[in-house]
Amino acid sequence: MSVRNFNIAIAGATGAVGQEIVAVLERRGFPVGECRLLASSRSAGKTMRFRDQEVTVQELSASAFKDIDIAFFSAGATRSREFAPAALESGALVVDNSSAFRMDPEVPLIIPEVNAEQMGDSMLIANPNCCAAILAVAIWPLHQKATLKRVVVSTYQSASGAGAQAMEELKDQVKAFAAGEEPKTEIFPYPIAFNVFSHNSAVAENGFNDEENKLVQEVQKIFSTPELEIVPTCIRVPVLRAHSEAVLMDFAETLSASEAREILASAPGVTLVDDVEGGHFPMPIEAAGELDVHVGRLRDAGSSGRSVALFISGDQLLKGAAWNAVQIAETWIRKA
Repeated sequence: MSVRNFNIAIAGATGAVGQEIVAVLERRGFPVGECRLLASSRSAGKTMRFRDQEVTVQELSASAFKDIDIAFFSAGATRSREFAPAALESGALVVDNSSAFRMDPEVPLIIPEVNAEQMGDSMLIANPNCCAAILAVAIWPLHQKATLKRVVVSTYQSASGAGAQAMEELKDQVKAFAAGEEPKTEIFPYPIAFNVFSHNSAVAENGFNDEENKLVQEVQKIFSTPELEIVPTCIRVPVLRAHSEAVLMDFAETLSASEAREILASAPGVTLVDDVEGGHFPMPIEAAGELDVHVGRLRDAGSSGRSVALFISGDQLLKGAAWNAVQIAETWIRKA
């Protein structure tokens, strides 16, 4: 890592992902000069802790990026479109966590373990959708070995994917159920506690909802494989933090579950959790707080010798958001 310090701005610093970016920068010993925390006018004036110091949150504005080297955006697509140009004009690298630029053909969509070379000289980098990031880390090494033809994936998405308020809603609903009270729903359209339901994004004309379409389009872009067939079903589950995914993969070439296990055991960004005798496989409760994606429950699917199934758990707030964003910045620094 470079010995130079970099002035950092975090737009949306008080949100769930913004708070995680602050924590990951500290956890990684990132070479931070100034840490400028930005949020809406409602949050301006609050303080957040960074490296044993209290940092006052400033209002997000076009002028807030003066002298900033790296700007992380986690304030939603509207704010990213409004303020990212100002950060770019100031000369900052912009790493955007929203959907604003992901499918822009001029903007790299990056997972460092998969396609870091696609960053090029771009000063605007998009961070993928959480489910796409977690999935891609797990299946990319297998794709390199045997070439994926088709992926069928069912997601089990935690409350953290909808932000800090959604996490609190799950906690409040659990308390309400325990007290025999009617749970209040404000963030989600249905009770999330003790319930599962289809991801609460709009269903498009193709029959898939927006979350499912994002997963397909983003993985295809990251892998540079527009022909790869991906069939997702995205579901909300009453888990506080970390998403899980059940994946069935069909390959163009022969690949067994045992071969896939060997590959994943040394794959970057992956922790293999596949204790068959002990019945211990990936769980969100163990993946929460971890930088790696947990992968296990590998098995041959059918008799073709070209299909493998597995199960994944990954922290949506980390590899699905904050950690991947910081990884992008670390990669940029090494290239600088």
